[in-house]
Amino acid sequence: MTPMLHRVQPCKVHRYGNPDSRAVVLVHGLTDAGTAWPDLVQHWGDRWDVHAVDLRGHGESPRFTDAELADAPAVMLADLVAVIDDLPEPAALVGHSLGGLLSLRATLARPDRVWALVLEDPARPTGAQPDPDFLAHNEEFLESVDADPEKEIRRMAVETIWSRSEIEAWAACKPLVDRDYIRRGLHLGDPVWEGLFNALMVPTLLVLPPDAPMAPRAEAVHNPLVRTAVVADAGHCVRRDQPGEYHRLVDDFLAEAAPR
Repeated sequence: MTPMLHRVQPCKVHRYGNPDSRAVVLVHGLTDAGTAWPDLVQHWGDRWDVHAVDLRGHGESPRFTDAELADAPAVMLADLVAVIDDLPEPAALVGHSLGGLLSLRATLARPDRVWALVLEDPARPTGAQPDPDFLAHNEEFLESVDADPEKEIRRMAVETIWSRSEIEAWAACKPLVDRDYIRRGLHLGDPVWEGLFNALMVPTLLVLPPDAPMAPRAEAVHNPLVRTAVVADAGHCVRRDQPGEYHRLVDDFLAEAAPR
């Protein structure tokens, strides 16, 4: 189904790289923003024309209206489709978690506007409303970062192997999250999952940690355009846990998939 167009208040898109190169659209995960890819952007330099989206309810993008919260997944999908439709040429989509799910759906909605798809541990939709404890945890987490961002930065520096630039960018996104979205809009919509991967018509790279409960079942995906790479010693944020291997995998894949 073609997503509804929602263009009254377009989302914020941050620009990096070389505007004369092929377009790559970065689509972040829950509570992050388009500014939360500093190491990847620096690694790429001028290799690509990078468009990093702030999803609705995140970063500098508009907040959700009450009506939009009732169908937040469709609104966010329409936002992303509008971004790729506005580009002069097709783009590669690179999405993480929630952004991976939206990128997958956008690619199916506009296969002619996407030349490659990279999904970093994409969020699996279940069709159910989120667990209240999950919503409460996210709200408490955002409040804790708001209250003392430097404390959270220090904690992440001890608990993770992420670079300082990634941790600071991660923390800076949290005060910008629409709390109403967390409370009332945080559902992922249609539970169809493996069928989405089998319907893809563009080269796709699925980048996963070893423990990936949201990943599609390997035996249920039989699309030759979809390849999977499992990165050792990584968690849900593969690119932050193992940036060297993530960069290598994505660089090689995009170089191979790029139109000649």
